Amino acid sequence: MSKKPWYAPRGLRFACRPGCAHCCRGEPGVVYVTRSERRRMAGHLGLEEDEFRRRHCRRVGLNRWSLRERVDGDCVFLDPHSGRCGVYQVRPSQCRSYPFWPSILADQGSWEGEKLNCPGIGRGRLFTPGEIRRLSRSADGATDDEGW
Repeated sequence: MSKKPWYAPRGLRFACRPGCAHCCRGEPGVVYVTRSERRRMAGHLGLEEDEFRRRHCRRVGLNRWSLRERVDGDCVFLDPHSGRCGVYQVRPSQCRSYPFWPSILADQGSWEGEKLNCPGIGRGRLFTPGEIRRLSRSADGATDDEGW
């Protein structure tokens, strides 16, 4: 029998706040993108996947790709003036699943710590433990699903 997560049985509340973009700014990080995600974003921007990868991605390890960042650590797709994402409709699963990342869900202290930086944590819709588990799995380090 597996141990229930600390947030069970109730779940957790979260609602992204328009214009916040905290999770898209600041310290450098890694936003993994699979080939299918690159293709979706490339199509959204009117680019071929290879051109999209050259312009907007960097290699991480042997078989992973990440979105590039600006010098200040902000995501390359974050509009610095409006605070909006240029690929929001087709954003990677890692972005879609925030803040339900394994590192943030590790324990209540990690969740509360992230809450200090994210005004949407603890507000809005209640996500069930099952929904949280599915989102967390989708965020857990995308590998390149179809090779290069």
